[in-house]
Amino acid sequence: MAGTYRLRCSLAGHELDVRGLSCGLFPPDGFVSVSRDRTARLWAPGGINRGFTEVHCMTGHSNFVSCVCIIPPSDLYPRGLIATGGNDHNICIFTVDSPTPLYVLKGHKNTVCSLSSGKFGTLLSGSWDTAAKVWLNDKCMMTLQGHTAAVWAVKILPEQGLMLTGSADKTIKLWKAGRCERTFTGHEDCVRGLAILSETEFLSCANDASIRRWQVSGECLQVYYGHTNYIYSISVFPQSKDFVTTGEDRTLRIWKQGECAQTIRLPAQSVWCCCVLDNGDIVVGASDGIIRIFTESLERTASADEIQAFENELSQATIDPKTGDLGDINADDLPGREHLNDPGTRDGQTRLIKDGGKVEAYQWSVMEGRWVKIGDVVGSAGATQQTPGRVLYEGKEYDFVFTIDVNESGPSYKLPYNMNDDPWLTAYNFLQKNDLNPMFLDQVAKFIIDNTKGQTLGNTNTEFSDPFTGAGRYVPGSSSGSDAVPAADPFTGAGRYVPGSASNAVASLSGVDPFTGNGAYHSGAAKAENIYFPKKEAVTFDQANPTQILGKLKELNGSVSDEQKLTEDDLILLEKILSITCNSSAETPTAQQLQVLWKAVNWPEDVVFPALDILRLSIRHPRVHENFCSEKDSIQFSSHLLKFLNPKGKQANQLLALRTLCNCFVSQAGQKLMMSQRDTIMSQAIELKLCGNKNIHVALATLTLNYAVCLHKINNIEGKAQCLSVISTIMEVVQDLEAIFRLLVALGTLISDDTNAVQLAKSLGVDSQIKKYASVSEPAKVNECCRFVLNLL
Repeated sequence: MAGTYRLRCSLAGHELDVRGLSCGLFPPDGFVSVSRDRTARLWAPGGINRGFTEVHCMTGHSNFVSCVCIIPPSDLYPRGLIATGGNDHNICIFTVDSPTPLYVLKGHKNTVCSLSSGKFGTLLSGSWDTAAKVWLNDKCMMTLQGHTAAVWAVKILPEQGLMLTGSADKTIKLWKAGRCERTFTGHEDCVRGLAILSETEFLSCANDASIRRWQVSGECLQVYYGHTNYIYSISVFPQSKDFVTTGEDRTLRIWKQGECAQTIRLPAQSVWCCCVLDNGDIVVGASDGIIRIFTESLERTASADEIQAFENELSQATIDPKTGDLGDINADDLPGREHLNDPGTRDGQTRLIKDGGKVEAYQWSVMEGRWVKIGDVVGSAGATQQTPGRVLYEGKEYDFVFTIDVNESGPSYKLPYNMNDDPWLTAYNFLQKNDLNPMFLDQVAKFIIDNTKGQTLGNTNTEFSDPFTGAGRYVPGSSSGSDAVPAADPFTGAGRYVPGSASNAVASLSGVDPFTGNGAYHSGAAKAENIYFPKKEAVTFDQANPTQILGKLKELNGSVSDEQKLTEDDLILLEKILSITCNSSAETPTAQQLQVLWKAVNWPEDVVFPALDILRLSIRHPRVHENFCSEKDSIQFSSHLLKFLNPKGKQANQLLALRTLCNCFVSQAGQKLMMSQRDTIMSQAIELKLCGNKNIHVALATLTLNYAVCLHKINNIEGKAQCLSVISTIMEVVQDLEAIFRLLVALGTLISDDTNAVQLAKSLGVDSQIKKYASVSEPAKVNECCRFVLNLL
């Protein structure tokens, strides 16, 4: 029957979910697909059984590939270019002839989830970082800031230089020359897709299961209903106002003249994406990794055997009534197989029957004039029996079903997991299904990994001990734990560097640090008082054992080259500067002493750590501070420290460089230097978040806190935005409660007395991110501080 779509072919090539599709300009009637398997694939018509052949597989992303679009031909690239966006925050640009990127666009701070191309090589990208960016060739021309949540959809209108962005904040925005001209409201949930009808009209689809047709002037012309769950993708037929949509209800729906003309169910829960080829054929990608093409052309329709194989696959699927359009089901009330003798009234109509002890779903095919089985319904009475030792959830059996409480007032979410599942993919699907902040990805995945190994989330030592003192002291020769250093490290052996006990610690220059030691914050009052933020002064790392530091320095002095070796007089000078700076002496370090210190700090990476430790302590002294942080030498000084923040470098050097940077905040010159170098320092420091070393995490949190103190004083909203983003990013991976506490203090300091900063923090989902710390029992300062922050949010 003309106008009815049937299967043309199924393409197996991707190993994971197919997340994006785009019609290709070359080869003709070809297309590009992208997947969570980190690849993009170019397909050309041909091959066997009216199908397609994979031209080549493109790689370049280090994480899932989320979206794709075609950049039109130019004089330089007459066949056009292919742009792909991924969870690695990057956009890769490919020629149609090469499997490797021509170049990579970097600039987004989170997953790139949507792409659209315009005239003259313009590219528009949307990201989970709440921003859209406009690119021309390999340059970012402007950033569109205005949404308060992920930008899931972007489109460039054909004329007038207008651009559209759709967001998880439920709005669509119209942009011109980088300015937001209009905001479209109406959707009740995340906007997931956009499609252009003309210069003045466009379509949108959303997690509210609706499609809307809009005028650019702002008026909503029509609302279409048909899907029963999230709608992920929408695509328009060539030279037409008809369109197709796909969603979480396992369906592809074809819309003609404003009505749903045909519903095609697929044997996969999530039908992520679709595109319409120039010949009218429809390409869809789904969570089972299969690409399926449907056609209304009899010449291109699959063979009877292929269609039967597709129907068999569909009939063996299990349908969850909670995610489909089947409603509440009681098997006892359903008719038997004789109900299928009555014909359906419309194409795609669903009918349920009871056959023996199970419930089956059928769909009416107008073309075939018969009911086609589309699956067994699970979760209904009598439908399934649970296997011992497994957990039944929504009709399916799992090894684990976790209950996730995102916040105290909101609902709990169920997270099902099987041991052979990918924890990262499971976490990603969980966040998407429940429309939770994607910045929780690492946190949820680590929760799964920890809990499926029989461990408890947050099973870390909640009592912070400075690594230079106490039980958690810095013992580089240790062979176990996250702080272990390889045996070849010069920390090992009889003379290893083991800083002294707390009783030998040098007192803080500003008294007892309220974050550590006996002066740590404690609760106990009947009504807690906010003594935590806004923090007024920088937090420094002051504790040390000068004797052991000097002993290690002297030992390693024998292993450096003659040119770098310190003389006996040099060692005496270093001992003097350490004594002056650690004992609050009235003496002032001399220029000669500072020269020797700088010489030692330039030792090779393997042996420089005791010199860095002396620098860390000395930089607190006004004379030393002025020498290294003044305008004359500050850039050389900061650049040298930044070298040690290389994620592949020695953890001891990373730790001491971070602590030195923290101690630079003790006076005005250092604060000025740190603020002028903020972008560079923060972007490099945050790369250490995955190191797994709790002491580095505490130093990283402290650095962020000290920046928050400065930003609170000058009320710099751009700097606060950067700092809030850093806090949110670190929160995803850090588990040490002292680091968490310092991040909470930083967060409270940033948002105190600043409504804009509060809104910014909310848009990043920080309130949901920290809520779990309100129930931490020990140390009490964590839950107290967290509750004060939540009160502001």
